[in-house]
Amino acid sequence: MKYRTVVMYMEIGSFVSCLCGWILVCSTLPTEYWTFSEVGSIVLTTSNYYSNLWRDCISDTTGVSDCKDYPSMLALPAFLHACRALAVCAVITGFFGGVLTLVGMKCTKIGGSEVANARVTFAGGLTYLVSGFCGMITYSWWSNRVISEFLDPNFRAQKFELGAAVFIGWGGSVLLLSGGAVLTYFSGKEGLPSTSSKTPRRPGTYATARTRRTYMLPASSSRVTLVPPLFYEGRKSRATGGTRKSSRTFNRDSFV
Repeated sequence: MKYRTVVMYMEIGSFVSCLCGWILVCSTLPTEYWTFSEVGSIVLTTSNYYSNLWRDCISDTTGVSDCKDYPSMLALPAFLHACRALAVCAVITGFFGGVLTLVGMKCTKIGGSEVANARVTFAGGLTYLVSGFCGMITYSWWSNRVISEFLDPNFRAQKFELGAAVFIGWGGSVLLLSGGAVLTYFSGKEGLPSTSSKTPRRPGTYATARTRRTYMLPASSSRVTLVPPLFYEGRKSRATGGTRKSSRTFNRDSFV
């Protein structure tokens, strides 16, 4: 099996994993069972209290249920605002991650070259990772708040427990993170240039034993005499001629 086929199947599996995780995260937003609490009374009726990011609900054994939205947005704690913002960011980034991954996958053949498709898939994988991290922070922060209030002996208000939506959100966030990591790894190897390819490589030497022996100096010669270039010969001959003329000796009879 070729490497391209393996990468294509890995992209399909990662995209399906991310898509399932994104659907699970989206399904937790309208669900009221983020926290729940069951309160029994003297009579045969039991009241169930449950809430999520947007409203509080109550139901009893008679089947009557009632939900009420939070009355004021400005009166809510900053913790609840942060959880809302992170949950919405997880949904939005997961949607754009799906669009980018569909455009850049090898099996769709929508984009241009292989490198361009790999870069688009890499961007989609990063977007899925951001979506998974936003969802994981949201559910972990919410569960930490609920557990700390439940275990605090000085907390006098009604105590709640973790609902099913938190566990579903954890599962969806794990799928988003795992799928996004695989997409980022395989597309990054193909789409992003490696640093090793930019460094200049030293050319290989082709010297053999014969060539080394040819250019090796003999053992007897301790000094190498350098021959001057040809265009210096004329100057050298002129210089030697001048020295020869100047080296002539004259006696007294030659002037007579």
